[in-house]
Amino acid sequence: MKGPLVFATLIVAVLCAQERFDGHQVLRITARDEGEINLLEELSQIEELELDFWTEPVHSTLPVDVRVPSQSLEMVKMYLDSHSIHYSVMMENVQDVLDEEQQGMFGARQHQLRSTDDYDYTNYHTIDEIYSFMDMLVAENPSLVSKIVIGQSYEGRPLNVLKFSTGGSNRPAIWIDTGIHSREWVTQASGTWFAKKIVQDYGHDQAVTAILDNMDIFLEIVTNPDGYHYTHVSNRMWRKTRKPNPGSSCVGVDPNRNWDAGFGGSGASGNPCSETFRGPSAHSESEVKSIVDFVKAHGNVKAFVSIHAYSQMLLYPYGYTRTPAKDQAELHSLAQKAITDLASLYGTRYRYGSIINTIYQASGSTVDWTYNQGIKYSYTFELRDTGRYGFILPANQILPTAQETWLALMAIMEHTKANAI
Repeated sequence: MKGPLVFATLIVAVLCAQERFDGHQVLRITARDEGEINLLEELSQIEELELDFWTEPVHSTLPVDVRVPSQSLEMVKMYLDSHSIHYSVMMENVQDVLDEEQQGMFGARQHQLRSTDDYDYTNYHTIDEIYSFMDMLVAENPSLVSKIVIGQSYEGRPLNVLKFSTGGSNRPAIWIDTGIHSREWVTQASGTWFAKKIVQDYGHDQAVTAILDNMDIFLEIVTNPDGYHYTHVSNRMWRKTRKPNPGSSCVGVDPNRNWDAGFGGSGASGNPCSETFRGPSAHSESEVKSIVDFVKAHGNVKAFVSIHAYSQMLLYPYGYTRTPAKDQAELHSLAQKAITDLASLYGTRYRYGSIINTIYQASGSTVDWTYNQGIKYSYTFELRDTGRYGFILPANQILPTAQETWLALMAIMEHTKANAI
């Protein structure tokens, strides 16, 4: 009986250490017009309600998902009812979903990891487990995989990047990052699966082999390590970095609003307490600045893919301006090919287009900066789902998400190899 008792005690200890979301609900609000969007924007400014908008109230063509704390539920629902704004309850009790997630993670840790073949790709993992996986993958495949450290996070964690290369110096490269928003766990989980997929397919899959015989692939699985660690030990819903903001009790910057591409414009906040706080200046976050420095020093990155969740979208520049990217026709055509390939596996449907026209205006975003640096094939994914679970996607969806996304990634990488080198 000792084993199960210790196991149960560990679960209780971890759950007690974390912020809880008992009675929190996720509401899906369907605004009919811009007037109702304006009312939702006013609601979002009431800091006392502690609302967590999972999707922003920006225009009436997209639903607005918001996590509402239990103490604010009655007031929010009264506000919506009084303005005849339609909503439905998408998640009845957030904590119930999180408890299931935690139990699955504890179960996954009961077997010893002897090789990356033993790694549980069907479950979520801590940052230490992911970093151990990366080191093991390098040790198992020294002629194909190496690990480079491009910098440190604010709290001193290494910014680890896997380099897949068959030799040569400064070859044309493809960059992929996951987890820049820390609570989007399916992205880090997918990134781990991608890493294993690359080493499995090299020398066996003709397309992957051709790519790596001509190009390098760089993969940063935990792009926001401080935030990711924090989602495991303190607050599962944390999105931003963890650097304190002088003069404010609110911590962190949205690292996808911190890039020098329309920095400080519409679609980012100057409020340190906002989930979309842009930071004090462009590239103020070491997690962002390290990628900037790497891309500039490398000078030969041909494709840049930043992977987020959720909403099932494939987006290309721009987000900060309505001026079309000069390569929009090609980017649009390639996006269509990629999501068609993605849908061929499980029928998952994606929307695609420029950021500003497909989702919302966003200044200071990653792929706008990379595109302006001359990296033509700059894309952002928003993975599963469309809102039933949002940021708390069940672990049983990790593998199908990674598998279908890989098909889209391959479309982008093959096109890059054929057209950029």
